[in-house]
Amino acid sequence: MFTLAQMNELHDRLGNAETLQIYLQALNAIGVDTFSSFITDGHSEFLGKDGQKVVSPPAHEILTVATTSNREKFMEHLDRHLQGKTNYLEMSKGLAESGIAKWTFDTNRMMVTYYDKADNEMLAEEVK
Repeated sequence: MFTLAQMNELHDRLGNAETLQIYLQALNAIGVDTFSSFITDGHSEFLGKDGQKVVSPPAHEILTVATTSNREKFMEHLDRHLQGKTNYLEMSKGLAESGIAKWTFDTNRMMVTYYDKADNEMLAEEVK
């Protein structure tokens, strides 16, 4: 069984773009199958084998997610973040404005998927 303390330690050590694949592998090694981060307040929900669920506390103030998603704006904000032009909060604000409600990492398939407020898949890509 995994704990929030374990996930926080892994995130502090490996939770950045350069080590994302290693971070996901480490989460998988402790039993996390998927985790979703929610744009509204930055909390994450970690799901594991046998139905285990651990929820992190909010990471930032409440953001309003646009009701209508805008894929073009979403991709612009995501690209700016991947280029290192925005920090986590700036990216979250941009994604909220674009109608993105959460992203989910699958640690088994090494995939990240972004969803809009209606839970429509907006982008799924392999983590390399």
